Amino acid sequence: MNLLEKIKDFSQKYSEEVVSMRRHLHANPELSYEEYNTARYVAERLRSFGIEPKEGVATTGLIAEIKGKNPDKKMVALRADMDALPITEMSDVPYKSKNPGVMHACGHDVHTSSLLGTARILQEVRDQFEGTVRLLFQPGEEKNPGGASYMIRDGALENPRPVGIIGQHVYPLLDAGKVGFREGMFMASADEIYLRVIGKGGHGAWPELTIDPVVIASHIIVALQQIISRNASPKQPTVLTFEKVVENGATNVIPDEVNIAGTFRAMNETWRNDALERIQKMAESIATGMGGRCEVTISRGYPYLENNPELTRRMREAAVAYLGPENVVDIEYSLGAEDFAYYSQVVPATFYRLGTRNKEKGITAYVHTPNFDIDEDALKISPGLMAWMAIQELSL
Repeated sequence: MNLLEKIKDFSQKYSEEVVSMRRHLHANPELSYEEYNTARYVAERLRSFGIEPKEGVATTGLIAEIKGKNPDKKMVALRADMDALPITEMSDVPYKSKNPGVMHACGHDVHTSSLLGTARILQEVRDQFEGTVRLLFQPGEEKNPGGASYMIRDGALENPRPVGIIGQHVYPLLDAGKVGFREGMFMASADEIYLRVIGKGGHGAWPELTIDPVVIASHIIVALQQIISRNASPKQPTVLTFEKVVENGATNVIPDEVNIAGTFRAMNETWRNDALERIQKMAESIATGMGGRCEVTISRGYPYLENNPELTRRMREAAVAYLGPENVVDIEYSLGAEDFAYYSQVVPATFYRLGTRNKEKGITAYVHTPNFDIDEDALKISPGLMAWMAIQELSL
């Protein structure tokens, strides 16, 4: 039996165990940087496989290594995120969240259990590949500035530096059994924009005695959209959306201030920096020109995610060999954001999508929704696939 078939057999053999781990994690979710029980569980499982992890990385993260023959030859890193979201689960499943108001609604339970399965497979075949595979179980993907940045700070990509890093994410738009790849720009940067528009309140019947922050805020919101329509290239994916406008006026009361919050997304770091500067200057100048002022706060989030073309091409070919060409598809870029992007700014990276949809089973809900779930058949392939991709990259 060749190594590919052996890995496939192990992926099937351990699939029930991987599903069990996923269900345990799903039932016991923890928020960003609070993944203490999750990290303890991951460490226990790794030790049961004969793998000793380094704990306490980036607060609640773990790093583990599986050394093959000639372990210093080359290193590849694999990543999973462990945190959940502040969402109340609505699905009535046996593994429903036991923690009120906390739910694995983005599939991080899948990523973690899948990488645990990958670890077990790699440990089984470690005498059949050369090099080292580093496993990163990171906290805090859902919360700025992103746990990946802390993992990097704590040396996750050093001593030695991996030649590449591979990550996956559940994708409820793709059927279970399939995976999706894209070379080049893949996901957007994500920054939070907060505007405090300050005027002078008063009675709505005497507007001449006020400086109306509602009117000022309206002009700012409309004008800022022109940064996108007139300063960004039409070929450059970008979006500025204001989702929250709060003011404490009434039908006859003009408030003293209006608070606005929104998000800015881009897929080019130079344009990102330029646009954020323009947003601040425009908002401040419009408010000043209308007699008020605007305090601008920008919370910088994740950078844009770049899939290294050469690495992604090789991993796509490895997936074709593992799953067959009919189960590997090309997908579009997304203006969603992922802190895996930090890794892609340091070493060659590829981030691919794991299909989890099954319409016949009624599993179609999107991520970050209270009814999100996956077709667990995806866990029959994902551990072995990632193990195979890592070994293929080490073999070069």
